[in-house]
Amino acid sequence: MAQITAADVNKLRQMTGAGMMDCKKALTESDGNFEKAQQIIRERGQAIANKRSDREASEGIVLATTNANQTLGVVIALKCETDFVAKNVDFIKLVESILEKAISNNPANLDALKAINFEGKTIADKIIEQTGIIGEKLELGFYQKIEASHVAFYIHSDKKLATLVGFNKAGFNVQVGKDVAMQIAAMDPVAIDKDFVPQATIDKELEIGRNQALADGKPAELVDKIAQGKLGKFYKDSTLLNQDFIKESKITVKQYLQQSEKDLTVTAFFRCSIKQ
Repeated sequence: MAQITAADVNKLRQMTGAGMMDCKKALTESDGNFEKAQQIIRERGQAIANKRSDREASEGIVLATTNANQTLGVVIALKCETDFVAKNVDFIKLVESILEKAISNNPANLDALKAINFEGKTIADKIIEQTGIIGEKLELGFYQKIEASHVAFYIHSDKKLATLVGFNKAGFNVQVGKDVAMQIAAMDPVAIDKDFVPQATIDKELEIGRNQALADGKPAELVDKIAQGKLGKFYKDSTLLNQDFIKESKITVKQYLQQSEKDLTVTAFFRCSIKQ
């Protein structure tokens, strides 16, 4: 039986992030073999993950960032079961580390992100390992990215909401990008402009408008006209470029962009909330 020293326990703790007692137990079971001890901790995490698979991971944090030249932006969410864990410093550091991997590797989708190497294991395995350490269900809730001439991001103070927004040009005042990213967080637009609104959404809004007009007793010959008018208001309220700019309500977001630079516009955006 190998003698397990405090230094050994601390070394495994630094390698895995597991608690001191868990590390000592794993080293004892593996007779001091660090590779086997790490495997024991991972297996313990998988067992806990299996037991808690039916639990709802409804808390967590959302983080976003861009690369150095601001042409790529990514946003991720790591979910957990309780807000207590979501506020834990080690949990936040884990999400920040995964975010760094995402921005440096530019994976194509969530599955590709999970497969990236993380300290000698995949991100997916690292999350399973941390499940055993934390004792709660953890899951990568989503991953999105935008590539554009310029990408800006916004993270709400509680880390429950983040946005990405891409622009067709670079070299403009970076505050403009930040303002539009904040606009998306605050106003939750459904599309960039009316041309980007899905037909199913348009049909639904027209139906709502017709039903409201009929319920108000409007003449049948005016129902479609009234519905079209309500659709126009929907475009203004719910499409990014047509919304009133939150910092100066007398102008639209489109006008705000054009004040900064002619023909500047948005090419893509994502709004990601831990509750979605």
